Amino acid sequence: MTEPSFTIGIEEEYLLIDRKTLELADAPQALMDECTEALGGKVSPEFLRCQVEIGTSVCRTIGEAREDLRHLRGTVAEVAERHGLAPLAISCHPTADWKNQHHTDKERYNVLAHDLAGVSRRMLISGMHVHVGIEEDDLRIDLMNQFSYFLPHLLALSCSSPYWQGQDTGLSSYRLTIFDNLPRTGLPPQMASYGEYDRSVKAIVATGAIEDATKVWWDMRPSCRFPTLESRICDNSPRMEHALTIAALTQATMRMLWRLRLRNQRWRTYDAFLVGENRWRAQRYGMSEGLIDFGRGEVVPYPELLEEWIGLVAEDAEALECLDEVAGARDIVDGGNGADRQRAVWARALAETGSDEEAMRAVLEAMMAEFTADL
Repeated sequence: MTEPSFTIGIEEEYLLIDRKTLELADAPQALMDECTEALGGKVSPEFLRCQVEIGTSVCRTIGEAREDLRHLRGTVAEVAERHGLAPLAISCHPTADWKNQHHTDKERYNVLAHDLAGVSRRMLISGMHVHVGIEEDDLRIDLMNQFSYFLPHLLALSCSSPYWQGQDTGLSSYRLTIFDNLPRTGLPPQMASYGEYDRSVKAIVATGAIEDATKVWWDMRPSCRFPTLESRICDNSPRMEHALTIAALTQATMRMLWRLRLRNQRWRTYDAFLVGENRWRAQRYGMSEGLIDFGRGEVVPYPELLEEWIGLVAEDAEALECLDEVAGARDIVDGGNGADRQRAVWARALAETGSDEEAMRAVLEAMMAEFTADL
C-alpha cells in the first residue's frame, strides 16, 4: 500500500475586537485589503463581519506549519493593530450579543443566511480545522470511521468557549452547542466506502437542497476540494503552540491508524451513541472529568488517557517529526485548555476588583495577549 503523504494544513477563524473597548468590531475593507496584499489567498472574510479566516499552505511537517502559522497570526495581528483592532483565537467572545452582529455581504454567505434562517444569526462562533493528506478515497473513509473515536479527546484539549453573552455557561465548549443547531453536523456516520459516501452526498445535492459537499459540516469529513481528511471538531486555541499540538496529534493519529492497517489490524469502531457520550463529556467538562474508555468500561482521568494516546502514536510522531508537539499536550493538561485559563483569569480578577465587568475585561486582555505569545 502506498503511504499517504500525511501533509498538514491548518485553518483558524479569528474574532476581531476593538483594542480599547474590547468589543467585537467589523473588519474594515482596508484591513482585509492589507491582509490580502501581505498574505494572498491565505486570508479571507468569514461568515460574520467581525471574523477573519486564515489557512496555511500544504505543509510537509508541523515545523513547516509553525513557520506559516506564525507568519499568518503575526501579520493579522500587526495589520489589525494599525486599525485599532486585535484578533482573538477563542471560539466565543465572552460578552458579545449575537443580535448585534451582521453577516458578510457575499453571495455564499447571503445564501447561507437565507437557508439557515434564525439558526445562522446566532453563529457568533469560530473554530479550527486541521487537514491531513490522505490521497486514496477509500482510505479516507476507513480512517474517518476509526478516527471518530478520538474526536472527543481532541475537543477536550481545545475547548475555549465557556462564556456566552456575559454568563459562564458551565460548558467548556459552548461553541459546539451553537454549531450543533445546524443541519448535517455532529459525528460522521460510519460509511463502508468512499462510493457510499459519494452516493449519499450526491443524493442530497441532486434534490437542490445543497450545492455540494462543503455544506456537510460533520466533526470530521473528507474534503471535497483537497485529498484530505478534515477534522472540524476543535475550538480555537488561543496560543499558537497549542494549536500546533492539536494538529500534530491529529496527523500522528492518522498515521497510527494507517500503520495498524498495514498489519491487518484496526482501531475498534464504536456506535455514535457511545462516542457521542464522550463528545458531550468533552463539551461539558473539557479535561476535568475524564472520558469513557469503552474497552475498560469506565471513566478514566484525562491525563491517564493522554499518556496512553501519546504512547500509541509515538512511533508515528517520530516519523512525522512532531514528537515535541505531541508531547506538548501535557502542557495543555498542566496549564489548562483555553476555557480553563479564561475561568482562572476571571476568578483572579473578580477577587481583586469585585467587579464582574472588570473580570471579563481581564479575560479578553489575557486572550488578546495569548494570541501573539508564541510568535
